[in-house]
Amino acid sequence: MRVFLWDCEDLTFSDPKNFVVSIQIYTCILFLQSLFNKKNVGITVIPSSKTNIMNRGEWIRFKVCVREFMIGVSELTVEFGKGCRDIVKQSLVNDDSFIVKKFGKGSYIGKRVREPCNKLLDKLSFFNQYLPEDKDPIHAWSVIFFVSLLALSALYVNFEYDPSAPLVKQVFLHPASATRIVLPDGRYMAYKERGVSADRARFSIIAPHTFLSSRLAGIPGVKDSLLEEFGIHLLTYDLPGFGESDPHPQRNLESSAIDISFLADALGVDKFWVIGYSSGSKHAWAALRYIPDRLAGAAMFAPMVNPYDPIMTKEERRRTWNKWTRKRKFMYFLARRFPRLLAFFYQRSFLSGKHGQIDRWLSLSLGKRDKALMEDPIYEEFWQRDVEESIRQGNAKPFVEEAALQVSNWGFSLSDLKLQKLKHNRNVLSWLKAIFTETQEYTGFLGPIHIWHVSASTF
Repeated sequence: MRVFLWDCEDLTFSDPKNFVVSIQIYTCILFLQSLFNKKNVGITVIPSSKTNIMNRGEWIRFKVCVREFMIGVSELTVEFGKGCRDIVKQSLVNDDSFIVKKFGKGSYIGKRVREPCNKLLDKLSFFNQYLPEDKDPIHAWSVIFFVSLLALSALYVNFEYDPSAPLVKQVFLHPASATRIVLPDGRYMAYKERGVSADRARFSIIAPHTFLSSRLAGIPGVKDSLLEEFGIHLLTYDLPGFGESDPHPQRNLESSAIDISFLADALGVDKFWVIGYSSGSKHAWAALRYIPDRLAGAAMFAPMVNPYDPIMTKEERRRTWNKWTRKRKFMYFLARRFPRLLAFFYQRSFLSGKHGQIDRWLSLSLGKRDKALMEDPIYEEFWQRDVEESIRQGNAKPFVEEAALQVSNWGFSLSDLKLQKLKHNRNVLSWLKAIFTETQEYTGFLGPIHIWHVSASTF
């Protein structure tokens, strides 16, 4: 084999640039010689009419110098690699080394990690059945991993950014502006008042917000003029860890109802209505259960219940779950079984700092009418401001707690809220008291409860 170099410049040693070019050319020659077993490889330089070529003696001396230089570099590289290998063996792989003692087979960590890894490998061993029988599995998986890495690298390099695509709006952190009260345990609760003042109100309403919302939501679409016309004092507040409210260290539905009671006391509200919408209804259910004496009534719009409530029949449970998308079912499953994993999804969706991710997150369960409403510019601005306030603390834990509360044991059943006769302990004294007492005691919520449901195509 012979290599032809066309139109070469002057290759004398007097010019440093030409010397570098010469080294590059000769390096290619050495590579070709090693590739073809050092046989039948030469070089023929075909100059143009404008070039001058070094004489044969200079060329031979140059070849000898470059060959000796390359041999020396190769020997130094090999010796350096051997030295590094020996250092690693003596320092890290030796039985007396720190790493072997802490992470080796006989160490505590090694024993704890090796057993789960072996179990995992045993479960995944069936994949080896799809590999070639004449190949070592380790070698085959190495090749598969390397090829997959090359494919992903090629996809990443060839990815083209489309400048015409719309830019994703970033989440904006607004300055703190909420009015707050101090709860008995030292936590701060942020709230917002609308309508008439508490001393002039005919009706006082407290409305807990839904998941991924805040006190700013209130009752969407209701104007202050309408509230003032009917003499309504509307109170909304941030749930623990949402907006500008401090998180609760041991949060549950009972503590949620107690927070509502403390808020009413701080603002001079005696009796009030509680309004719940969608997932925010569980806090209204909790108020009916734990502070019924403070409530004048309850109103709920498309309320959520616990989908794992044991009192639900199989038919009720089936009809409830069939209305939800697979993604929503999966998130409820994680919230009940593996709630800590929810933080991973939340950080990459509505806590990512981009409104585009939030849109995809809410599309888990939105109907056609809801999606059309979200595309309205006025509602979009209102909704995005509410979401920005909801996630202002950037902490996934309150959202994980809120999701887990929805599917965990509430501590009560909805059947406990209905009006029913109080059942006393069955003994002689209680029996005699029931005979001679004309008044009958009842349990449950005695006030009005209004519930509005809509078709599945809307929500």
